[in-house]
Amino acid sequence: MIRVLLVDDQPLMRVGFRALLDAEEQMVVVGEAADGAEAVELARRLRPDVVLMDVQMPGLDGIEATRRIAADPALDGVRVLILTNYGLDSYVFAALRAGASGFLLKDADPADLLQAVTVVARGDALLAPSVTRTLISEFAAGPAPADPAAGRDSLTAREQELVQLVARGLSNDQLAERMVISPLTVKTHINRAMAKLHCRDRAQLVVWAYESGLVAPRHR
Repeated sequence: MIRVLLVDDQPLMRVGFRALLDAEEQMVVVGEAADGAEAVELARRLRPDVVLMDVQMPGLDGIEATRRIAADPALDGVRVLILTNYGLDSYVFAALRAGASGFLLKDADPADLLQAVTVVARGDALLAPSVTRTLISEFAAGPAPADPAAGRDSLTAREQELVQLVARGLSNDQLAERMVISPLTVKTHINRAMAKLHCRDRAQLVVWAYESGLVAPRHR
């Protein structure tokens, strides 16, 4: 059973999301919050598997709430899926850097939302190609990394290669096919890389790859 915490300042949005999620046998809404501060409090009290987090809310916004949840060792198993009406680059970048495991627009199909919750709950990251492209564009427009070699020495050559390909948007199955290894071996290597770099999930691994300079953005 996937336990979900809903965070949105609009009651009607929460009603709609609750109806959708509670209709699924494998999902249950364990709480609702109308702002970021309440979201952090309920996350600590309820320990949900996934927090569906709105971005723009009065008081503490969704980005800062996500940052506080991700930074709390006691909430290590809690994953945040950002939901917003806005597809602005700054929101994608800020959400991922804050520790979000996924990013989804509110006009997504219901099936996509349910799939997103499932993906994030099992510890994977929801990084659609469009989000990866946005992240790449953000780094391409910014300054060069301050420390291009940061953290690389802790990774094996195989792990570095896998992280580079993950940052390019390849799935585990695509990685396995490209490197002629099993998907399980791919997952093992990626999990080891995340542990060494103290990344919560695949999303933060992609952020690290660009911030460290391991992957150079392709300017268009």
